[in-house]
Amino acid sequence: MSPRGFRYAAAGASIKGPGRNDMALIYSEAPALAAGAFTTNRVKSPTVTLNRERVRRGRGRAVLVNSGNANACTGAQGVGDAREMASLAAESLSLPAREVYVCSTGVIGVSLPMARVRRGIEALARDLGSVGLMEVARAIMTTDTVPKVAHRTVKVGAREATLSAVAKGAGMIEPRMATMLAFFMTDLAVEGQALKAAFREAVEQSFNRITVDGDCSTNDTALILANGMAGNMEITTGSRHYKTFVSALSDLAADLARMVVLDAEGATKLIEVDVRGAKSDAEALRAAKAVANSLLVKTAVYGADPNPGRIMAALGASGSRVKEELIDVSLGRVTAIRRGVATGLTEEARAELGGNEVRILISLGVGRGSACVLTSDLTEEYVKINAAYTT
Repeated sequence: MSPRGFRYAAAGASIKGPGRNDMALIYSEAPALAAGAFTTNRVKSPTVTLNRERVRRGRGRAVLVNSGNANACTGAQGVGDAREMASLAAESLSLPAREVYVCSTGVIGVSLPMARVRRGIEALARDLGSVGLMEVARAIMTTDTVPKVAHRTVKVGAREATLSAVAKGAGMIEPRMATMLAFFMTDLAVEGQALKAAFREAVEQSFNRITVDGDCSTNDTALILANGMAGNMEITTGSRHYKTFVSALSDLAADLARMVVLDAEGATKLIEVDVRGAKSDAEALRAAKAVANSLLVKTAVYGADPNPGRIMAALGASGSRVKEELIDVSLGRVTAIRRGVATGLTEEARAELGGNEVRILISLGVGRGSACVLTSDLTEEYVKINAAYTT
């Protein structure tokens, strides 16, 4: 399943190592509108700077991606390499360079092996259309253990259209605008402002609601291309099909975001932190992220150690307005804190922490704001993976 008019390629350039594909190309046969979301980290890959410049035009035809090397903290050499990659891909596809986006992921602070990259681009152009999205997803993996691909179909009038997406990410995840890398394709005809608004909403309610380790990447990028080949009447923000589009796009993004957390480095459990009764949605999100990023909470869940005091401490330090005597905390179906006081239901709570998915429900009791964040537990395996990432 793939939207009309999109073709894909994957190739091995020995960037990450021999014997696996580590470059990918996504190409639209027809002119496409584009929108994007990018890292807010002030230390960023030149690919991010380049893509931000190009997406302002709201157009794009191709996305070139490499794994194994982030091309970040590489100075003027990195800037030149990113632009050369885009130019080479554009030349091979007979496109203006401004219609090609370039993304990199992997080790920070190492220059790209450009001789190998050039050969990889040649192979991608030669083999364009030879693989599907699953091969693209595999080629962009770093510490991921599984490829991440999802699809949705929508009916717009008499026309049926497809939305497809791939993502990569398992660590260095607290996106703050996008996940590490995510690429969306659709054959829907969508007006430019509607595409931007819908994508912004989808990203905010999905990728910006996950965290693995609280670290914001230098390369976070999410892009969407819409080529209109489904032939539907163009969707605008005021059209009756806009909500259908937003719903499908948001659902697709949420699916991928969940996959990222499920595949978190070394993780054994998915944790849902659901905060209600905050002064505002923004304060609920701040409180939820404080709990989700707490190393003490994450390790307690890993060990099935009911320790709700750690959750209370995270809430109190979150910066959100809370009143200790109004807070309720449930671990699964068990109320662990009632009105700011531990209930002592230790063994019952321990049983709730024993599964592969754990829900922490928090009521602050000071307003109507709410937010939900997905995170993972913290294990010894996470430490092992990141203690030897470059070696």
